[in-house]
Amino acid sequence: MSWYEDRVLPRLVNLACSSKPTRKQREKVVPLASGDVLEVGFGSGLNLPHYDRSKVRRIWGLEPSDGMRRLAQGAVDEADLDVEFIDRPCEEVPLDDDSVDTVLVTYTLCTIPEPEEALEGLRRVLKPRGRLLFCEHGKAPDESVLRWQERLNPIWRRVAGGCNIHRDIPGLLNAAGFLIEEDNRMYIPGARPLSYNYWGSARIR
Repeated sequence: MSWYEDRVLPRLVNLACSSKPTRKQREKVVPLASGDVLEVGFGSGLNLPHYDRSKVRRIWGLEPSDGMRRLAQGAVDEADLDVEFIDRPCEEVPLDDDSVDTVLVTYTLCTIPEPEEALEGLRRVLKPRGRLLFCEHGKAPDESVLRWQERLNPIWRRVAGGCNIHRDIPGLLNAAGFLIEEDNRMYIPGARPLSYNYWGSARIR
C-alpha cells in the first residue's frame, strides 16, 4: 500500500463521505440495522451515530484499510456500541455461515474490485431471514449523465482509491442472489455524475 493510500486517501474519503447529503442518506438506512451487524466498508465510522442502540447487539466492522481503521478508532472508542474490526476483504469474512442478522453496505460496492465475489461472501454469512441494507451511488438513468460517468470513471478511479461511479447496484445485487424488497433511487445534491443514489433493503432469494 502506498503512502497516499495509507495516509492521504482515508482522509479524503472521509471528507467526501461526510457531506450533508450523504449523511442524510445514512440516516435513512443505518437505523434499520438490528441484531448482529456486519458493516462492510466501515471506513472512518461515519455510520456509528445513526445506529439504533436499542436494536443492535454487536457490529463487525469490515475494513481492510489500516489507514481507515486508524481514523475510525476514535469514533469507535466514543461510541456506546460493541464494535470489532475485521481487516479482511468480503470474500474472506471470518464469520460462520448464517451468522449475521444484518449486512450494512454504504458507499462501498463502488470500490470493491470484484463486487460479485464480495456479495457471494456476504450472502454466505447472512441468515436466511436476515436483511442486506444498502446505500450506494452508481449508474445514472439519464444517458447524458451516464456518458459523463463513463468519461470520468477512469480518472476518478485513480484518484479515489478505485471508486467506480457507474456501477449498476441493483443489477449486482440481483445477480448475487438477493431479492430487493425496497428500492429507492434519486439524485442527491452534488455533481450529477457522482450523485445518483440507490438505497433500500434486500433478502436472500
